Amino acid sequence: MSASRHVLEIASNSVASALAAQQGGANRIELFDNLAEGGTTPSYASIAVARERLRIPLFVLIRPRPGDFHYDTLEAELMLRDIQNCRQLGCDGVVIGALDAHGEIDIPLCQQLVSAAGPLGITFHRAFDAARDLPAALEQVIALGCERVLSSGGQASAEAGSAMLAQLVAQAGQRLSVMAGAGITPGNIANIATVTGCHELHASAKSVRASGMRYRNANLRGLENDWTQTDADTVAALRAALNGSIR
Repeated sequence: MSASRHVLEIASNSVASALAAQQGGANRIELFDNLAEGGTTPSYASIAVARERLRIPLFVLIRPRPGDFHYDTLEAELMLRDIQNCRQLGCDGVVIGALDAHGEIDIPLCQQLVSAAGPLGITFHRAFDAARDLPAALEQVIALGCERVLSSGGQASAEAGSAMLAQLVAQAGQRLSVMAGAGITPGNIANIATVTGCHELHASAKSVRASGMRYRNANLRGLENDWTQTDADTVAALRAALNGSIR
């Protein structure tokens, strides 16, 4: 496979991260907030400014809270409203997912989310990895009309789940793209792409940004900490690893 056929999506926890990802050579952005808690839907302003300043496709995570992927009616309403906002702001796609209490894909809710998205592209997020039966869940995600599923093969990292990812890629065929994500670095991205057959790879490329505060109140631990942000050089290294190692 030619390296040019590989899509590098960068998980961006802020507009600054998204712009750094674009600078580094990302093909697509997944925008979200609260990286440390697995990601939640970013603010309206973050989505709007990202859309204004990005030249590459923008997908937005639709997730109302941290924790599990089993949502009640209020949370469903929030997700539907957020999808409506994404459509109005001109986003390219949304990233959705929901499970029932038994670890199955929540088909009724996901159908509502897909319907609300209309013409937007749809990625099914890593709620998929929390499902009881990944091959069965894959068929359900395909039936929903999603264009891709983000997965680590049900493991803590894509590298650990590479065998399952390869199985899912073979099962999906041309019906859906299986995008490998979790723990992807410049050092392993090429091997993961080769072993799994995934032509889309998802990474955060994050680094720690040091706070510029010279004064810190020691009684307010956690309020003036450093933070993480996508690093353009790391994105470029991911891109280079794909370009240089995959034929």
